[in-house]
Amino acid sequence: MPLDMPIGDASRLLPGLELLWSGRVPDHARDAAAHRRLLDAEESARLAGFRRPGDRDAYAVAHVTLRRLLGQRLGLAPEAVTLLREPCAHCGGPHGRPHVPDRAVHFSLSHTTGMVMIALASVPVGIDVEAVPEAATAADVAQQLHPQERAELAAVPAAGHAEAFNRCWTRKEALLKAMGVGLNEDLSLNYVGAGPQPASHEGWLIADLPTDAGYSAAVAVCRADEDAPR
Repeated sequence: MPLDMPIGDASRLLPGLELLWSGRVPDHARDAAAHRRLLDAEESARLAGFRRPGDRDAYAVAHVTLRRLLGQRLGLAPEAVTLLREPCAHCGGPHGRPHVPDRAVHFSLSHTTGMVMIALASVPVGIDVEAVPEAATAADVAQQLHPQERAELAAVPAAGHAEAFNRCWTRKEALLKAMGVGLNEDLSLNYVGAGPQPASHEGWLIADLPTDAGYSAAVAVCRADEDAPR
C-alpha cells in the first residue's frame, strides 16, 4: 500500500498539519486484508464485527494505513505502535479519542463508503470525509445544525442543498473530532458555516479538502499558538 499520497502540502494548508492521506477503498482493500496482522486486539475485534464487506474493507484500509503512517512518523514497526484511549469527554469511560503515548503526534482518521482520509499533526486535529447523502436525509439532519447554518442552507437552491449540507457537516465533524467531543456534542453549538468557505472559529482552523466527486471532506486543527478551548 503506497504511503505517499498527500493532498498538497499539509503544513501550508493549515499550520500544525504534518500529513494528509487520501485513498479509495477498492484500491487498497486487498493489501489491507493481507496485512490485518498489523492491527491490535481492539482493532481486530472491531474489524470482525462489521457485517457489510464494504464497511469492513474501509475500516481495514483506514487502520492498516494509519499504523503504517504512525510507524513511519515514530520510527516504529506498524504493529508496535501503541494506541491508548482518552477518557470519554461526556461520561469519562475508557472509550474516548485514541492517541499515542505522550501524544508524540496527533492523528485523526475518517472512512466512509469507498473513501478513507487520515491526518497527522503536531497539534490536536480532526478530519472527516462523507459521501453526499440523499436530499431527504440532508434536509432532516440539517435541522440539528447551528441556526445560522440552517439559514444559509435554506438559501441554497434545492439542487445544491445536499452538497452544501455535506460541506457543512464535514467541517463540523472534523472540528468536533479535533475538540475530542465527537458527535455527542450538540450540533447547534459550534458554527462552521455552510457557505463556500469555512467560518472562522476561536482557537481552531478549519479547511475544506479536495476529494472525489460525490464526497465532501474537511480538516480542523488547534491553532498552534494557543491551547484548544474545551
